[in-house]
Amino acid sequence: MSTVALQQLPPAGQDAAAIAARLAVPLHDIGVHAFPDGEIRVAVGPAARTTIIHASLDRPNDKLIALMLACEALHRNGCARIVLVAPYLCYMRQDAAFHAGEAISQRAVGRLLGELCDRIVTVDAHLHRTATIGEVFPGIEAENLSAMPAIAQALSGTLDPATVVVGPDAESRPWVRDLADRLGLAHAVARKLRKGDHDVAVDFAEAAPVAGRPVLLVDDIVSSGGTLVACAQALKAAKATAIDAVVTHALFPASLLEAFNAAGIRSVRSTTSVLHPTNAISLAGVLAEALRREIRPERCAP
Repeated sequence: MSTVALQQLPPAGQDAAAIAARLAVPLHDIGVHAFPDGEIRVAVGPAARTTIIHASLDRPNDKLIALMLACEALHRNGCARIVLVAPYLCYMRQDAAFHAGEAISQRAVGRLLGELCDRIVTVDAHLHRTATIGEVFPGIEAENLSAMPAIAQALSGTLDPATVVVGPDAESRPWVRDLADRLGLAHAVARKLRKGDHDVAVDFAEAAPVAGRPVLLVDDIVSSGGTLVACAQALKAAKATAIDAVVTHALFPASLLEAFNAAGIRSVRSTTSVLHPTNAISLAGVLAEALRREIRPERCAP
């Protein structure tokens, strides 16, 4: 039995292979077969003492069952430690019961994953009132990595020095400031009022200096697209000369790209946290670096 191996849950992107190459560990596909009644059969690759599972948890319901079955098979075949790499971590937004009878999905899914895994690594988890990822997974190791280093590396040297990095709301301020500092650019944050999933109002209360300047609009998650459209409209009204967008987690249907373009956004780039047509920024380097301590030093690729 090997010491460390990486397995990927479908659908597979390129990051798992890139991570395995950087860490010099074998990579295996987890097979998932769907029966006509909706049940699934899962088959894992050869177990290692430490198995890293790469599974982005967008469209999560079937994936959570597949992950549960994969962990059962790995433990039964001798795996002693399971590390889940979930670049997108599902069910984090519902961190409280806002109406009578509602489930707190963050708590329920956090408990499930915490029982299956010994360590969880994710990127820009959508935490609101939860201060740290450790509160979601008490009792196990958990890290919430930032995508900003990877985004900054990909964009370095490609932007007009006059560009203003803009976030859609106060919640975005830390990562907007981080990205702007890495790129040596100015930044500003909008004020957002959400009236519904598709009804968002945006204004620039802090009088963002965007008039006559290009803008890089940054968001962690784009799902319905309402916030991105509202921001673009507000930026056009503020006389921004061009608007490009970069997103950590692109959860929106590709058909929305036309609406974004109509709102004045000339390009949308996303990280590889979720397979999407806009993928342009790999997270393999950030994830591999976080996983290096799972590997004995002599087995790490330079």
